[in-house]
Amino acid sequence: MTNREASTLVVGRIVKSHGVRGELVVEVRTDSPEQRFVPGAVLGVQRRGHDRGRLVLAAVRPHAGRLLVFAEEVEGREAAEELRGALLTVSSDELEDLEDPEEFHDHQLVGLRVVLTSGSDVGEVEEVLHTPAGELLSVRDLAGAERLVPFVSEIVPEVDLAAGRVVVDPPEGLLEDL
Repeated sequence: MTNREASTLVVGRIVKSHGVRGELVVEVRTDSPEQRFVPGAVLGVQRRGHDRGRLVLAAVRPHAGRLLVFAEEVEGREAAEELRGALLTVSSDELEDLEDPEEFHDHQLVGLRVVLTSGSDVGEVEEVLHTPAGELLSVRDLAGAERLVPFVSEIVPEVDLAAGRVVVDPPEGLLEDL
């Protein structure tokens, strides 16, 4: 699958059940929880990489840095407990377009070829890591090693989705041994 085709994106993870009515404690994994976690929203459910149906959200409220979610399909604590560890997903087709041409959804970057400004191949973007210090591109280099590249314009001057590549201009020592 290329990064331009629709893919399934994780927006949350069910941590555990809460109470006896079957509420779910959800760890948010999206920058837009106010769009994804609202009454009436339909989210896919994945366990161990396999689709396990969908949930229609009936109620959502914040709780201790996470969300408490009540879904129409979950009746009682036992049913909620069976969902522990499941991932909540949406299709990339459901994402809103970004207005800023310098912003990208993570799934758009994963799979892109990484090249130096000289044109030499570095590897491929495997993942976008969101850290307190900023975003990092996890790049699998040609030798199979992971390289972390800060996703800032000084180091990543060009992202060309149409060409399927990211151009990097690393400071000395960042990509040593290449």
